[in-house]
Amino acid sequence: MNIRFFLAWLGVLALSTCRQAAPPLEARWDALLDSLYAAHPAAVGIMVHVESPARGISWSAARGHAAKGAPAPLTPDQPALIASNTKTYVSATILRLVEMGKLSLELPIGPLLGDYTRYQFQQGGYDLQAIQVQHLLSHTSGIRDYANQAYIDRLSADKRHRWTRDEQLALSLETGPPLGGPGHTFSYADANYLLLSEIIEGQTGQPFYTAMRELLGYEALGLRDTWMPTLEDKPAATPPLVHQYWTSHDWDSHDLDVSFDLYGGGGIACPPRDLATFAYRLFTYEIVRDTAVLDLIFTEIPTEDPESSRYFLGLSAYEYAGQVGYGHGGFWGTEAVYFPELRTAIATYILEKDARELRVAVAEGVVRSME
Repeated sequence: MNIRFFLAWLGVLALSTCRQAAPPLEARWDALLDSLYAAHPAAVGIMVHVESPARGISWSAARGHAAKGAPAPLTPDQPALIASNTKTYVSATILRLVEMGKLSLELPIGPLLGDYTRYQFQQGGYDLQAIQVQHLLSHTSGIRDYANQAYIDRLSADKRHRWTRDEQLALSLETGPPLGGPGHTFSYADANYLLLSEIIEGQTGQPFYTAMRELLGYEALGLRDTWMPTLEDKPAATPPLVHQYWTSHDWDSHDLDVSFDLYGGGGIACPPRDLATFAYRLFTYEIVRDTAVLDLIFTEIPTEDPESSRYFLGLSAYEYAGQVGYGHGGFWGTEAVYFPELRTAIATYILEKDARELRVAVAEGVVRSME
C-alpha cells in the first residue's frame, strides 16, 4: 500500500473514531450548564432551550432554583418575564398586518394613533406625518425614552404602582423635546413599542395582546404557556413564574407590578421552550409566510450616526462562535437568537440580571458544539 495513502487512511479512520466517540450534543450542553452554574451560583438559575428540528433536537434544561433559597431545583418548563424579547412579537404582529394588506411600514403614524395620543405627541413637538411605522420599529423615530434612571428610581420607591400606557408615554414627553427628525439617530426607546401596541389596537379593534395571540397563532404554534400577566389569565397548566432579580438594585420581579414593562416594550411571560419555538417558527416563515414581507424585518433604517446600530425592526444582529444570528434580549436576562446557517434557535434565561452576561457563554458554547 502506498505510504501516503496509508497515512491518509489512518487520518480518516482516526477522525471517524473521534466523531463516533464524541458525546451527544445534549450531553455536552448538560456539561456546559453544570460548569457555568458551578462557577456562577449567584446567577440563581439558568434556563435554556435549543430548537433545531433539522437535527431532531428540541432540548430544554435548567440549573439552579426558581427563587433565592428555594429548596426545589429549577425546572425548564417554568415561565419567566421575557421583557424586551416581546418587541420581536410586536414587530411580527405588525408584519402580519402588512401581509394582510392592512398596514404599510411607510405609513405616517399620525392617523394610526388615537386622538389623545396624537394630540399629546403633537404638543410635544413631534411631526407625526414624518414619523413612519418603520421608524417606531427601528427606534429611529427621535422619540425619547421614559425608561431612564429617573424611571428606575421611581420604580424602586414605589414597586407596586400600577402603570398605564398613557402614563408611560406622558413620561416620555416629559423627558424633553424630540432627539431629532425621524431617521436622524438610533435611540432605543420602549415608547416606540407602546405606540405600536396602540396602532395594533387601532387596526384590529382588539386589545393588542389579543390581536398578537390571534395574528401570530399561539395555539397553532404550540405556545401553550405564553401570556401577558395581568392582561391575560395564566394558562391553567402553566407553572408559577420564577423570580428574577436585579440584586444590585434590591429588585425581585415578584415585588414589582408587571405594568412597569407591559404594553409592548415588554410584557410576555413564557418558558424558554416557547420563546425558542417562536423564534424558530418566525424565521422559517411559518408565522409571516410571505417571504418578501418577513424579510422586511431585516431592514436597517439609515441614520446620521457614525456607526451602525445593528438593530433592524424589532431584532438585533448577534455573532456567537463565528455564527451570525438574529434575535433580541430582555431586561431581566433573557435572550433568543436564531442562527440561519445552523437552522437553530436558542433561548437563554439568566435569573439574576447582574449575571446576564452568562447568556453569551451559553450561546457560544451551544453554537460551537454544533459546528
